[in-house]
Amino acid sequence: MYDPASRHAPNTAFLLPALFAASASEMAAHFAKQFTSLAIGLEGEKSPPPQWATPHRVALKLKTVRLRDFRRSSDGTPCLVCTPFALHGSAVSDLATAHSLVAALRDAGMTNLFVTDWQSASPDMRFLGIDEYLADLNVLVDEIGAPIDLIGLCQGGWMALVYAARFPGKVRKLVLAAAPVDTKAASSVLSALADGTAMEVFREVVRLGDGLVIGNKVLKLWGPGAVEAEEIRQLLESEEAHGSSALTRLETAFRDWYAWTVDLPGPYFLQTVEKLYKRNEIAAGTFEALGKSIDLKKIESPLFLLAARRDELVTPPQLFAVEGLVGTPPHHIRKLTADCRHLGLFMGKRILREVWPDIVDWLIKPGPRARHTAGEIQPAA
Repeated sequence: MYDPASRHAPNTAFLLPALFAASASEMAAHFAKQFTSLAIGLEGEKSPPPQWATPHRVALKLKTVRLRDFRRSSDGTPCLVCTPFALHGSAVSDLATAHSLVAALRDAGMTNLFVTDWQSASPDMRFLGIDEYLADLNVLVDEIGAPIDLIGLCQGGWMALVYAARFPGKVRKLVLAAAPVDTKAASSVLSALADGTAMEVFREVVRLGDGLVIGNKVLKLWGPGAVEAEEIRQLLESEEAHGSSALTRLETAFRDWYAWTVDLPGPYFLQTVEKLYKRNEIAAGTFEALGKSIDLKKIESPLFLLAARRDELVTPPQLFAVEGLVGTPPHHIRKLTADCRHLGLFMGKRILREVWPDIVDWLIKPGPRARHTAGEIQPAA
C-alpha cells in the first residue's frame, strides 16, 4: 500500500482511542468496533481495474492469482516477479511507459519473464490464509518450470523469501525489494501502526467486511482519496513538462492504479499482521508454512537486497536483516540502497533506468557474482 509522505493519513486519528481502549478488558472489542466503523465508513463504488502497460498474455488462471506471461523467448532461466498482495493491485509492476518495472527488466535483457497478478478476494475466498497463497505460488512456479529466479516486491518479498526457504531447490537466485522481513529491526509508519494496534481492531475490520478486508474501505482509513499532481510527478520522477498531455496521461494511469483496490481474505490479513508484525516470526525463526517450520538458513542461493532510503513503509534495516538470517554466503549477497521513496523502486523513472539493469545483469549471469557490495544511488543532478 502507498502512504503519501507529504501528509498523514487523516482517518488514522480515529484509531487512536481504540489503541488505548482495546486492552485485556471485556470492553476492548466494543471500543474497537466503534472507532474502526467510524474510520472505515461506508463502502464506495468500485473503481475499474487499471490497465497493464506492456503487451502480454495470461498463461494461467487460478482463483487467487493470474500468471501474466511477458516472455520474448524461453531462453535462459525463467524469472517470476512476485508482486504485493496488499490493498493495491499488481499493476504496480507495469504502470506506464518509462514507469514500468516489467519494461525495465525486459529492456535490460530479461527475456523469460512472468508476473503474479493477485486477484481481489471474492466472498467464497474469505477463509483463505497464507498457506493457500503460498500453495498457489508453488503452482505458478511449477507451471513456469523450476528452478526460477524470483523477484519479490514489498509484501510480495516476504512471501518470496518464505517460498524460497520452503522450496529452496526451486529458486536459483532471489531478489528482494523493500520487503518487510525483520519488522522489529527499525520502525516504519506501517510497522508502528500494526504493532501498536490491538488485534481486536484488525479482527473488527474483517468482521465488518463479512470475512474480507474491503480494499476501498481500508484505503479511506489509510490515506487520502486522491493524490495531488505534483506529488505524483515527484514520486514517479517524471521528466514530462507541467501541463503536457504526456504528464496528464501519466497522472491518470497512477490515479487509476491508486483508486483500484483489492479485497483480502480475513485469515490471510490477520495472519500477516500477527505473524509478520506482532510476532516478527520470519526473523524469529518461528514462521510455519505448508506444514513445516521455515528455516531461512536453507536459502543458500545468491541474494540481491534493494531498499529505498526514504521508504515510508519498509525501512532498509527491516530488509537488510535478511543478510544475517539466510544461509547464503556473504560474498554472494549484494545490497543496494536507492535514494527514493517506497514506490520509487518500482515506478520511479530514474531508479528503473539506473538500478534495475544492474540487477538484471546480476540475474542473467550464469554464476553468482563473487563480491559483496553496498552502494547508494544519489539523486540525479
